[in-house]
Amino acid sequence: MATEVVGSIDQGTQSTRFFLYDKNYNIVAKSQVSLTARTPHAGWVEQDANDIIESVREAVRQTMEQAGGKYKVVSVGLTNQRETTVAWDRETGQPLTPAIVWSDARTAQVCHAMSEKIGGQDGLRKVTGLPVSTYFSAYKLKWMVEHVPAVAEALAAGRLMAGTVDTWVIYNLTGGVKGGVYVTDVTNASRTSLMDVAKRRWCQSTKAAFGFDNLELAEIRSNAEPYGDIVPGFGLDGVPIAGCLGDQQAAVLGQRCAPGEAKNTYGTGCFMLMNTGEEAVPSSHGLLTTMAYQLGPDQPAHYALEGAIADPAESEALAASVPSTGGVYLVPAFGGLLAPWWRDDARGVVVGLTQYSTKAHLVRAMLEAIAFQTLDVLAAMKADSGRKLERLAVDGGATRNDLLMQIQADLIQTSVVRPANQETTSLGAAIAAGVGVGFWNAQEVFKKDAADDAGSSVFEPKISAQAADKRHAKWKLAVQRALALDELADDSDEEV
Repeated sequence: MATEVVGSIDQGTQSTRFFLYDKNYNIVAKSQVSLTARTPHAGWVEQDANDIIESVREAVRQTMEQAGGKYKVVSVGLTNQRETTVAWDRETGQPLTPAIVWSDARTAQVCHAMSEKIGGQDGLRKVTGLPVSTYFSAYKLKWMVEHVPAVAEALAAGRLMAGTVDTWVIYNLTGGVKGGVYVTDVTNASRTSLMDVAKRRWCQSTKAAFGFDNLELAEIRSNAEPYGDIVPGFGLDGVPIAGCLGDQQAAVLGQRCAPGEAKNTYGTGCFMLMNTGEEAVPSSHGLLTTMAYQLGPDQPAHYALEGAIADPAESEALAASVPSTGGVYLVPAFGGLLAPWWRDDARGVVVGLTQYSTKAHLVRAMLEAIAFQTLDVLAAMKADSGRKLERLAVDGGATRNDLLMQIQADLIQTSVVRPANQETTSLGAAIAAGVGVGFWNAQEVFKKDAADDAGSSVFEPKISAQAADKRHAKWKLAVQRALALDELADDSDEEV
């Protein structure tokens, strides 16, 4: 008899992966399919929405072929790149324009205009939990309406369907134009700047501010419940899709973060979330108030404070060849600074260079910049929540860098725990899907024992709190040098 398993689609910026998890949370089969992005102009990042669907189809095919008929998939969960926005036609089911990726910065002017309209960068924060930023989906959709005639026409005619990647993937998996369900989950909806984060429903006044009064948005659902069955053509005929979370919230669930616990993912971006429990904690220190998870329509919702950082890197050997940065500080604000600064006028700077500075010092300064930015976010979380973090759970590709993990522990003066299983994002989606059909229950998911820590690596602080504070003070001086640099002249285009 085939062993029952849960499938997990991990649809990311650079690839789509499909995993099978058994009852003990072990991966029994997996595959990965690359996905490309285009940058047609400076600051633009976009993807073909149909390519996303084909990558899902191929990843499922490869994994099921590898599984060889030994497993029965009882449900499928989805986790996805957040904020990436898709617009398509209700009558044809086809995309009207390329998907705008979460890191795309083309909406800067849209954001500035919205800030003026609503009374500043925090004009929507009380309702949505979010500041005005190029990061969030509503600004991307508004740009599409203003710059892509096909999108504007579809909106005017009532044919426009739009959403984040989860909505697009679930719509296609369940039939597309032939009856596909039009849903999103609370975590992805909380990243649009259109959802009332406390009430977990679309805010009509906020929709009106964006000009979306008459736009029908996807139904908001919990993270763990059946949304619809997968149609033929994807290799999972009739299997229910029963779980969905944005990738960072999926990692929170995969790390089994209880209230007061936090995780940091070091990947394409660097994202730190603290579970604040059943209360949506407002931030006055530059963080995002967002959803953590809701494991069923009748279950309590858990909220989170989040800080996002950009562009981590792995360079352990070279950075470890020097004992310190030699006084060099690097602020990697290549596309502005995210939390807790939210300054799109920031630019990358290097300070403290001397004739003795080497490439190794610069690389080590890059690693320290990641850790310093995490420290900034953690300090803001402590100020907003009143909680002192006892340990930081970490995941993502850059966590393989032991030096970065040690620097992180030194600077935040807190234990950093790297689990043996780094696939916490896909695990979170699997857990949601399993809970959604009763394969697991939420109570047993959050029970932790010694086995959960088996194989984990723990990094403890090796410097004093005073030494960490001194280095942090110098970092903050470097950040000040990076601000308000967006209007520096580019001499390359000037006449000589």
